[in-house]
Amino acid sequence: MRLDKYLKVSRLIKRRSVANEAAGAGRVTVNGKVAKPATDIKAGDALDLLLGGRHIRLRVNSTPEAVRKEDADSLYTIIE
Repeated sequence: MRLDKYLKVSRLIKRRSVANEAAGAGRVTVNGKVAKPATDIKAGDALDLLLGGRHIRLRVNSTPEAVRKEDADSLYTIIE
């Protein structure tokens, strides 16, 4: 799954266009490397996000195409 779509489906970022801009600006890293919006995400990847002055580090649990709002937080585990 694309990085920008994953950020939107997991509800870490509200809109896919905003996720695309964040990744394009270098505020998202995947496994320690700066990621582009089209970077392929799979279970087990580590993401670092710099969003709104906050630093979020998480591990991807799964990458379904769609998920209910109540289940969105099960797609990742916060590391720190």
